[in-house]
Parts: sequence; C-alpha cells; structure tokens
Amino acid sequence: MPTMSKSLLWTRIDTAGAEHALADDSHGLAAHGTQVAADPIPYTCRYQLLTDPQWASVRVEVEVEGAGWRRSVRLERAADRWRVTAAEQGDLDAALAAAGHAPAGLPGVEDPDRLADALDVDLGGSPLFNTLPVRRLRLADQAADTSYPLTVVWVLVPSLTVLPAEQVYTGLGPTRFRYASGGFSADIEMDADGFVRHYPGLAQLSTTR
Repeated sequence: MPTMSKSLLWTRIDTAGAEHALADDSHGLAAHGTQVAADPIPYTCRYQLLTDPQWASVRVEVEVEGAGWRRSVRLERAADRWRVTAAEQGDLDAALAAAGHAPAGLPGVEDPDRLADALDVDLGGSPLFNTLPVRRLRLADQAADTSYPLTVVWVLVPSLTVLPAEQVYTGLGPTRFRYASGGFSADIEMDADGFVRHYPGLAQLSTTR
C-alpha cells in the first residue's frame, strides 16, 4: 500500500463517532480509513478504496465489527460490471434486536447487475466518499447550478447491504455543492482539494494535511 499524503479526521454530528482517513489523490484516489459510531449500535468500520485515474471506483473493501458479530463486503468493477463478495460471522440482527432496532438483513447484493450503471461507491456515514463524484465530474470547475444525476453503489452501514441509489450532485461554486437523494438534500462545503469540510447533520472536518 502506498504512503498516503493526506490525513483527514471528521467528527460526526449526528451521533457519537468519528472517521479518520489516509488518502493519496495524486492519480485518482487510494485511501483507507476507520469509522467508529454509536448508532444504531456501537461499531467499528474499516475500509479500503481505490479509483482509476479518472476517479471512477474500481475496488472497495469494507469490514464492520461490533460485539458478537462481524461483516465484510468486497466490491470490484471490471468490464462495466461489479463483482460483490460478502461474508458474516456472529449475529448482527440479534445485537440490533437487543437494542430495540429492526433487523439489518443480509450483507452484499443478490443481483450485482443492478449496479452496472454505477461508477461511484457511497459508504454510509462517510464524508470521504462524497469526494468521488465531486472530483470525477470536476464539479468545482462547472458552472453554478449544473446538476448531475447519478446511479451509485450504496453500501449501508453497519449491515453492509449493497444497493443501487439515485443521487444528484449540483455545483454551487468552487467549494460548495448540493447533494440530493430521495427526499433528502444538503448543501455541503468542501476544502480546496474537494474533500468535505462540513456536511450538515453528518460530519465536520477536524484536521487535514
């Protein structure tokens, strides 16, 4: 794994938690990071991410672990198709039920062909992954109010269920964009490198190098 040139630390706003990512964005993005969060139950999420030089995702590996359970998923894109491999140990649904939450369902995806149109991966709760379409589309250089509808590979955390999701990115200037999906939208602030500085209701960047 290459030496990473940037260290990014976000503090979660929506729950007790944080994310630390190490990233090299010199030829696309290579990154690995760790999330910790208290909601819906305490968990640690570790990931590795690789894009091609045009910032399209080519491989993402995620492992989530809590008391009595562990799940993992690996996503690889080649020849315009996604291959998804998932595994689980222990019983996440039992841990969720004990905390009064609904079951999570299975990790992975039943039909990877549903993901065929996606070039970006979105990991739940992670502000790092918003950088992928921002940089791939060169959103900071586009005219304000230019919108881009996307299909992304959405990885839910902590379940690691994988779904296609429709999202819209709209440029609002060199360091701001609007993210929308379903009935949710947020105006997100970026730093000069296109990494999220402030995501209302989710996370705030604490440190960057």
